[in-house]
Amino acid sequence: MIFKVPFVDPKAQYQKLRSEIDGAISDCLTKGDLIFRQQLRDFEAHFASFVGVKYAVGLNSGYHALQFSLQAAGVGPGDEVITVAHTFVATVSAIVNVGAKPVLVEVSNDYNMDPDAIEAVITPSTKAIIPVSLNGRVCQMDRIIDIADIHNLVVIEDSAQALGAEFRSKRAGSFGLTGCFSFYPFKLLGGFGDGGAITTDKEEVARFVGRLRYNGEDRQTGEFHHHGQTALLDNVQAAVLDVKLRHLPDWIEHRRKIARLYCQGLEGIPGLGLPPYDGEGHFDAFQNFVIRTRERDKLRDHLRNDGIETLVSWPKPMWQHQGLGLADPHLLKTVRLCHEVLSLPMSAETAPEQVEITVQSIRRFFSESVSASSLTIEEELTAT
Repeated sequence: MIFKVPFVDPKAQYQKLRSEIDGAISDCLTKGDLIFRQQLRDFEAHFASFVGVKYAVGLNSGYHALQFSLQAAGVGPGDEVITVAHTFVATVSAIVNVGAKPVLVEVSNDYNMDPDAIEAVITPSTKAIIPVSLNGRVCQMDRIIDIADIHNLVVIEDSAQALGAEFRSKRAGSFGLTGCFSFYPFKLLGGFGDGGAITTDKEEVARFVGRLRYNGEDRQTGEFHHHGQTALLDNVQAAVLDVKLRHLPDWIEHRRKIARLYCQGLEGIPGLGLPPYDGEGHFDAFQNFVIRTRERDKLRDHLRNDGIETLVSWPKPMWQHQGLGLADPHLLKTVRLCHEVLSLPMSAETAPEQVEITVQSIRRFFSESVSASSLTIEEELTAT
């Protein structure tokens, strides 16, 4: 189906940057720079500078950023790692795949980890916390870091959806031992396939992950320091990402303008919850613009019929996927979110005219709906 308002539009982005991207790719191919060449090192330096840390290490996925960060922190069998269930499964899979136990906690009204839920689940086996900064909004990292420091826990940031977002003037990925990023094509900074990176201020962590991504080998000496994996960010992808990184501040500013238009257009609709916009030290990057309603599935069908593409992030709780073997943590708020959240079209290419089409469609839906709840987003979340 061709949507008149697509969720994202990678074709349009490529057309805008075609000469720059084609030039970067041509440079790599002409020079034969395919694996571990200067373009990768340049991107890593530029990416670290953007995030506000000393080091970045390019990887082939956000998942590997999480797993390698856990390994760098010494997390393994017998350890427990606190994280949220309202996240993509990779966050939890990384914990499981290093042999540790995921301990799932609730989220706050902004859909990020609730700091008040952390200390109740800390045990002698707890080794780390993975806060997930969702939808382009950084978690309350000051409180999370304070709790971690008191209990001597490692903090690994899952910042895959929060590149460029800030909390108290620090960017996502600069608070913990590492920040973990994904360059999946539809992210704020997306490649032409999978990709990822870790950021850190610790030289030893950057060195460890840099070896781990290349079969445990130190590429300068040829020495193998441990068994690793093949998880290097390809050189051509790094060159493309370096081009896009230069445009990222403008793209974030555009997303914030689009989010403001959504907020203004949708404000005051009974039964519709809107996402937060900045406040309390936050600078939001709006990877996604997520609304909430008990009429989610009907609204999504209505928007689809109007030619508007949307996304549902995780329509059922992670632990209900039997193949994952997770215990039910009884997170009622998370369960409700799975049935009520909906992401509207949002990208660097989303136009104000498309926002207006989407807003008018949503307003028509609610004007015709007699069963929509009249609760505000705060009342909806408090009700759980």
